[in-house]
Parts: sequence; C-alpha cells; structure tokens
Amino acid sequence: MTELDAFLESTLPRLKAADTALHNGDAGQRIAMWSRNDPLTLFGAAFSGSGWAELGPTFDLLASRFSSCSSWELDVVAAGVGGDLAYIVGTEHTTASVAGAPPAPYSLRVTTIFRREDDDWRIVHRHADPHDASAGELASRLRESGTP
Repeated sequence: MTELDAFLESTLPRLKAADTALHNGDAGQRIAMWSRNDPLTLFGAAFSGSGWAELGPTFDLLASRFSSCSSWELDVVAAGVGGDLAYIVGTEHTTASVAGAPPAPYSLRVTTIFRREDDDWRIVHRHADPHDASAGELASRLRESGTP
C-alpha cells in the first residue's frame, strides 16, 4: 500500500463521519480532526477564521445550524502526501437541513490540508466554496445566524 493509499484509507472514513455528525448538529468529531497548533485557517463557504480561538466557536455555530443530514459524500478529484503534509481536493455533496428549513441537497468545492502530528493526520486548513446556486443560498442562510 502506498503512503497516499494509507492516508486516504485512514482519513476519508473519519472525514465522512465528522462531516455527517456536523450536519446532524454535533461538531465534536470535526473538532477532534483539527490541529490546535498554528497556523490554522478556514476559508469556509459561510465563515472564515484563523487560529483555534476563532475556529472552535465557528464549528460549534455551524453545528447548531445544521440538522437532519441524510447524506454526505466526497468525490475526490486529487489527493497527495509529501512528508508531514497531505491534501484532499474534491466536491462534497450534502443533504441536510439549515436553520430548520427542510433538508435540501447542496455541493461545495473543497480543499483540505492535513499536517501529521503525533502519528495522526490533523486538519490545518479548509477552503470551501459553493459549487452550485443552492450552496450559495445555504451559505447566506448560515451567515444570517451571526458570527461566532
């Protein structure tokens, strides 16, 4: 098994579980996947920030706005591993409720960067933007909830 295969095999199931839980109102697994060591950055579809003092509350806010996730899938476009850094680029397809609205599908283009820390891969950067009009509407509804 290559280093890339091992990275994807260990990381993709955790990523799916974490983002499914987030879209069901629980930020715990996403929070567990993130590093606490700077630099940390988030360029989200709805919120952005840097450093754990900003990101932790952002993930809690996002979780409080989501519920009723019936699906989360990631179509991986590219991935790589080099030394203690790795990345995944793809399109996320999610169906969930935002702010109590009926569950609806949306898609985001996402780049996630990982850093190896204590023999585990931790997220240090995420960039997501709307892949379609429905995702843009969702981001607007999320921002209506205020800033973390």
